[in-house]
Amino acid sequence: MTDMNTISHHTALIYVMVVISAADGAMSEKELKIIGELTKSLPAFSDFDHSRLLAVCQDCAQILKEPDGLDAIMGLIDDGLPDILHETAYWVALEVALADRRIALEEIRLLDVLRRRLAIDKLTSAAIERGARAKYQVA
Repeated sequence: MTDMNTISHHTALIYVMVVISAADGAMSEKELKIIGELTKSLPAFSDFDHSRLLAVCQDCAQILKEPDGLDAIMGLIDDGLPDILHETAYWVALEVALADRRIALEEIRLLDVLRRRLAIDKLTSAAIERGARAKYQVA
């Protein structure tokens, strides 16, 4: 039986992406586009109702506006995300952060908070980061 206060893994992954996108104070069009693309292409979202994406993003943004909103979101992510998707969550956060081809200092700080919260070791996070960077490199 699922706790009524626990969010789905879909919602948790979307919250991760929204939090990273909003970390620098603005959600860019590129970041929003990446969020939409990831929810349509990743196997973790295969049974997600895509008509709910905007509502889930808005719910997250509303919680972030509350006092201690980031802590509340992190708690929801932690509760709603199965261990098997922790690395996926870190990767989607990087994908959104890299959407603008630069990572803001605020995003770096939040990625570190997320890494620690999801108990991703430094070697694993470095490998995920290197893979994400390699995707966007040009000659």
